[in-house]
Amino acid sequence: MRRRCGFALFALLLTTASACAETLRMAADLWPPFTDASLPGNGLAAELVSTALKRAGHRPEYVEVPWARALRGVQVGEYDLIVNAWYSDERARFGQFSQPYLANRILFLKRKGSDVDFRAPVDLKRYSIAVVRGYSYLPGFDADASLNKVPVKGFQMAARMLAAGRVQLALEDDLVARYYLGRELAGVRDQLEFLPRPLSENGLHILVRRSHPRHQQLVDEFNQAMQAMREDGTYQAIFARHGLPSLR
Repeated sequence: MRRRCGFALFALLLTTASACAETLRMAADLWPPFTDASLPGNGLAAELVSTALKRAGHRPEYVEVPWARALRGVQVGEYDLIVNAWYSDERARFGQFSQPYLANRILFLKRKGSDVDFRAPVDLKRYSIAVVRGYSYLPGFDADASLNKVPVKGFQMAARMLAAGRVQLALEDDLVARYYLGRELAGVRDQLEFLPRPLSENGLHILVRRSHPRHQQLVDEFNQAMQAMREDGTYQAIFARHGLPSLR
């Protein structure tokens, strides 16, 4: 009888553990070196997030889709969270942000040798600026209707338009831009240069859909796991595995 009770208790514990190990569909767009299914761990950001969620007892499932679809998918419940979101008030209405676990330094690029410059926000009013559709760069910049912002699908398109003279500025995280310029955009790399002043330095968060019944708990668990990873060296080890410094 005791053995039967023991087996019953063991089965109950397994069932409970299985229920707690929830599968979480986490979406991201192609944004190397942070998110890219062809990279180890699906990219630096995806590996950090997956590791933290696993520590919290969940089963993360990575899905790579265009950015607009990732945003829409979280709003309608197709995905549970976005891996790589910058904060905006609009997104906070349908998603719960974690604490930032990375930082992105957003820089302008211009055609090499052009007289385009950026020293103050008012300078931007003179230029056409390629921006990725659906991205939130900086609240004041995003909301400024007086700026000549040209929506594009991604940074690759923005860089090619910039090299061709169709826009005067493009925007991207410095590591992302350098990643592409060293690979598929190598043909236009020598035609472009970075402006030294960043538009912003944005924290990178996960964004959990508010329609999830435990969205606040998931965010709290993620924050705690990420802090533990920083303290025990796992965070730094993942950066090293991707060949990047862990100061970001």
